[in-house]
Amino acid sequence: MRRILAAVVAVTTLLAGTACSSDEKDEGASGGTKISVGVIPIIDVAPIYLGKQKGFFAKRGIDLTLSPEQGGAAIVEGVLGGKYQFGFSNVTSLMAATAAGAPLRAVASGVASNGRAGRDFSAIVVSGGSPIRSARELAGKRIAVNTLKNLGDTTVRQSVRRAGGRADDLRFQAMPFPEMPGALQAGKVDAAWVVEPALSAVLTQGGQILASNFVDTAPDLTVALYFTSRGTQTAKPQLVTDFTEAIKESLRYAASHPEEVRDVVGTYTKINDTVRIAMILPSWPEEINRSSLERVASLGQHDGIFAKPPTLDQLLP
Repeated sequence: MRRILAAVVAVTTLLAGTACSSDEKDEGASGGTKISVGVIPIIDVAPIYLGKQKGFFAKRGIDLTLSPEQGGAAIVEGVLGGKYQFGFSNVTSLMAATAAGAPLRAVASGVASNGRAGRDFSAIVVSGGSPIRSARELAGKRIAVNTLKNLGDTTVRQSVRRAGGRADDLRFQAMPFPEMPGALQAGKVDAAWVVEPALSAVLTQGGQILASNFVDTAPDLTVALYFTSRGTQTAKPQLVTDFTEAIKESLRYAASHPEEVRDVVGTYTKINDTVRIAMILPSWPEEINRSSLERVASLGQHDGIFAKPPTLDQLLP
């Protein structure tokens, strides 16, 4: 989170010019506008990969490049610094950056919890031989999350609270999602917060679900958003409109073609057929669940994630 705050200070005064110049120089020979989008290699972003495959961006004149990052915080920095024209990030990273003064604007919903406890695409898990049987027992334990002081912290703490445990005594350890199944098996961590396809990888190795942290946090939680900088929004409003329309078409397509979702995830993550078939799918609604974001903001402020209270009106369309 400190890196986000530093990036805000460093680039806020330069963003408008950066967005304009990068858009101007990215007109490809084919006439399409070349853009780069920061994403995380997890099931959440399957719609944008499908949308690229199906030509939803190309038919709107967008030449799309997708660039994997470990977490939302790095993507926020990339958009602020002009590396990416658009990004996909969890809502905590976006709220923290906006509260710190970053000129960001959400353009579309990214992914949401399916709301099914025990069958959501996100979970707190332990290895099959672990003596831990409840989130209440996680106090003092090593818990893997993809980035520190972020959405994982907030939602895992909420699951611990709901189970009657001490949420202020958790030891978080940052690592990429794909490394978590192996870390659990090797005993490098006691538990992990995973999302698909890492969740099914853990379960097919005999792992157990302790809690569905997104479901414990808010009903139908909006987990992540697609976003841009206000500089890009001002300099290239038609590009933002076209990108938003393409993303929404991609979300609708993914929601109605689950088998294609399973197939496309295998093109940008390393999964076997067993995991591909077993994956639990999230929801991809077009609408942002504002009340769920208010809940995340409140919990994050309580847990010290945010230096200042987030103002959702600055972020949401």
